[in-house]
Amino acid sequence: MAKWGEGDPRWIVEQRADATNVNNWHWTERDASNWSTERLKTLLLPVRVEGEEGACEVTEVSKLDGEASINNRKGKLIFFYEWAIKLAWTGTSKTGVKYKGYVEIPNLSDENDIDEVEIHVSLAKDEPDTNLKTLMKQEGAKKIRDAMKTYISTLKTEFTQGMILPTVNGEHMETTPQVAPKAEDRKMAASSSTATSQSKSIGVKIPTCKINLKDTFLTSPEELYRVFITQEMVQAFTHAQATLEADKGGKFQLLDGSVTGEFVDLVPEKQLVMKWRFKSWPAGHFATITLNFTDKGGETEVCLEGKGIPASEEERTKQGWQRYYFEGIKQTFGYGARLF
Repeated sequence: MAKWGEGDPRWIVEQRADATNVNNWHWTERDASNWSTERLKTLLLPVRVEGEEGACEVTEVSKLDGEASINNRKGKLIFFYEWAIKLAWTGTSKTGVKYKGYVEIPNLSDENDIDEVEIHVSLAKDEPDTNLKTLMKQEGAKKIRDAMKTYISTLKTEFTQGMILPTVNGEHMETTPQVAPKAEDRKMAASSSTATSQSKSIGVKIPTCKINLKDTFLTSPEELYRVFITQEMVQAFTHAQATLEADKGGKFQLLDGSVTGEFVDLVPEKQLVMKWRFKSWPAGHFATITLNFTDKGGETEVCLEGKGIPASEEERTKQGWQRYYFEGIKQTFGYGARLF
C-alpha cells in the first residue's frame, strides 16, 4: 500500500488547474455525429463539374445515415465514423436538356481507405441514357471523393480541438502551463484578470489562406451594391431566409444560418468589408471578405479578396461565393455576363 502523499501520479489531481482527467489517462468520448452531418452536407452540396457535354451538380443530400465519434485514451485519439450517403444530382446538357440521377456512397467508414470508398452514380428511373452520367461518374466522383477527404481531415484536426488536455509533466501540451501566483502577487493578478484569463486560454491556431475572385455583372455599381445590403434581395438570390443590418458593426445571417458575420466597413457603390464565416468553421473563427465594385461603363466588375480562410476550406469557400452569391445574383436579377 502506498504511503500517505505517495501513489500513482495518474491520480494526483491537486496539481491540475481543472483537477480532471489527469495526464489524459481516463477514456473520454466526444460525439461528432451532428457536426459530421452538417459538415458533410456543406462539403457535398457545392459539388459541380463541367465538360463538353454540359454540367452536373449535386442538388440534394437525400440520405445521411450513420454516426461518428472521437475517443481519447492515454492521450491517443481514436476515430470512429461510418456513413451511408445518397445524393441527388442534376445534369444539364449544352442544349438545356436536364437529366436527374443519384449518387450512392454505402461505405464511408474508418475501416476503409478513402480510395476504397465506393461511389455509385446512376440515372433516375425512366431517364434516357446520356454522356452526362459519364461526366458525373468520372469528374463528379473525384470531387465527391475530395469532399470526403476534407471531411476526414477536418474531423481529425478542427473538431478534436481541446480533447488532448494539458498534463502535469508537460506532455500533450497545447499551451504553456500556468503557475499559481504567489500571495504577494495576487492583488496585481486580480487587477489584470482579463489578461490573465486570456493567457490561460487553450486554443489551436489553424492554417489559413487567401482567395481572390473576379466577376462582371450587367448592372451599375449602385444597383449591385444594393443587392448585397438589402435583406429582401439577399433572400431572393440565396432562396433562403436571411437577416442583416447594413451598417458598420451590423450583423448578418444568410442561408438559414449557414453563413454569419458582421459588416466592418461600407462605402456605397465602392466597397464592402465584412467578417464572414461558415457555420462549420471552428467556433469564433471569421475570415475578412472585401468586395470592391468598379464601374466599367454599363457593367460592374467585382473583385473579391478573402483573408483568413481555413486552408481546408479554400475550394469550398470559392465555390460557395461563385455559386450562391455571384451566379445566384445573375440568375435572379438577370445580370449575367462573362466570367474572368
